[in-house]
Amino acid sequence: MRYLTLLLTLLLAGCAGSPQQPATARQALLGLSERAADQVTATPPLARPAVDQVLLLAMPEVDARLGFTDERLLESLTRALLAVSSGPQVLEWREAMAQGGHDNQWRLDTRLMADGPRLRLSDRELLPYRLNLELRRTGRDEPAWRAEISGALDATAL
Repeated sequence: MRYLTLLLTLLLAGCAGSPQQPATARQALLGLSERAADQVTATPPLARPAVDQVLLLAMPEVDARLGFTDERLLESLTRALLAVSSGPQVLEWREAMAQGGHDNQWRLDTRLMADGPRLRLSDRELLPYRLNLELRRTGRDEPAWRAEISGALDATAL
């Protein structure tokens, strides 16, 4: 019994003291998505409070050279937008929602493109990107707001 208690104590101490795991693809994309969510929810076209707004997320377009799928970015954007305090309601946009809509509904279109060749550093490889965001009222073609976020993702985290 004493041996079991000692083993459990060492196991728990090892878990508590273990170093933080390296960034995963989910964490790398979540950081980018959090930046996007901050910009979208701070945009002037969205009425305040944003909790009264409905944000319809269209399937993102992701450049295949970045090494992850449209669905992964959609999941990450959804999580980041849902985490915003007093943020909008978030739904996945469907083609059936294209016509009409209410004054509180907005469609968010995103496009993530590789923005140059991979950058090789001594300890990692970076993937430059450009994320284009467009916010428009449902049923309208012209965006009410546009933004662009540029940066680089750590390829080892993808």
